[in-house]
Amino acid sequence: MTDWLVVLVPLFKSVHITALCVWCGGLIAMPLMLAKHDPAVPQEDYDRIRKATHLTYTLGLTPSAVIAVIAGTWLIFMRDTFAPWFYAKLFFVMLLLAAHVWIGHVLVLVAEASHKVQPPKPYLPISAVLVSVIGILALVLGKPELDWIQFPSWFLEPMDGRLPFEVPRL
Repeated sequence: MTDWLVVLVPLFKSVHITALCVWCGGLIAMPLMLAKHDPAVPQEDYDRIRKATHLTYTLGLTPSAVIAVIAGTWLIFMRDTFAPWFYAKLFFVMLLLAAHVWIGHVLVLVAEASHKVQPPKPYLPISAVLVSVIGILALVLGKPELDWIQFPSWFLEPMDGRLPFEVPRL
């Protein structure tokens, strides 16, 4: 039964990494797109920019974020990942989600208040995204021993719940 699971792990990793690339790339591009919302531009251009940012966020960024989180969640259980570096990674994923929500909030404000709201300078949300992405990459690629962080034992191992399949050790 575990043969099919061994085959699925690379598939889920590919989906996870692809969705992350789209999501993080979009989160870097979106503040630059929002910076084009300038009260000085004509209404027709403003509407076109607003529609482009809205479609990019709703049809690109948010679905890729959902796919990345779902595939990543499956990978947690497929690979039995319960290590301190992983929990630190989840902290940076939370920051990335917060940046996603913040950029979406700015997008809604710009759409509803038309020429009255000026979005933040792009360097601030881009910095938030880059800090999160660099933190995630450093933890995932380095898998550092974080022995100085004391986690309770129940935090580092699954709780009596058995998966309906045997977890392969890769």
